[in-house]
Amino acid sequence: MDAIGRLLEFDWFRVFEFMPELGKGLYYTLLISIIGLLIGFVLGAIFGLGRISKNKFLFVLASIYVEVVRGTPVLVQAIWIFFALPIIIQYNFDPIVAGIIVIAINSGAYIAEVVRGSVESIDKGQIEAGRSLGLTKNQTMRYIIWPQAFKRMIPPLGNQFIISIKDTSLLSVILVPELMFQGRLIVSNQFIAVEIYTAVALFYLAITLTLSLILRLIERRLNY
Repeated sequence: MDAIGRLLEFDWFRVFEFMPELGKGLYYTLLISIIGLLIGFVLGAIFGLGRISKNKFLFVLASIYVEVVRGTPVLVQAIWIFFALPIIIQYNFDPIVAGIIVIAINSGAYIAEVVRGSVESIDKGQIEAGRSLGLTKNQTMRYIIWPQAFKRMIPPLGNQFIISIKDTSLLSVILVPELMFQGRLIVSNQFIAVEIYTAVALFYLAITLTLSLILRLIERRLNY
């Protein structure tokens, strides 16, 4: 009860004063998440299929990408891409562009494993059935294997999307003006940490709950 009483003592209405700043952070969080995850899905599909390819070069390339990205923290990846990579290529990234690259590369590696596992879970006999119907290997993948595999990807893809959205909070370290960055900026100037950080947490919760609901609806639709 004492803890609840202390929470009620805080000036929660002050949060509304900083809604424009928090709204700006929310905008960049969603922008980076959506674009980054779309690119990540494309990368994941390419490298996921590379992981099951009989072409040794594609297999090795995809395996190196997946293992390197999954083996390093997203925070380290963000710092390396924003601070180290520009020294190598002699080009400085805008923080937002760097954030999109980080989310795309990181999510792509995990999505690649989702794609690989989903495709490999389809019975091999269906490939033979497709070939017996006169379909080429690519046509069999496109019309028989991929539609079934995609349905199985939905739950793990949903989990990865939620994880990647929360990972955007780490991008404040490279000066991306996302939700966490804006929250820290307000707190450093106004010293209302409890109110602002609670609001930031609620924003993230709202995003992830909304995404979870959408994914459940998609799953139900695909199961009909």
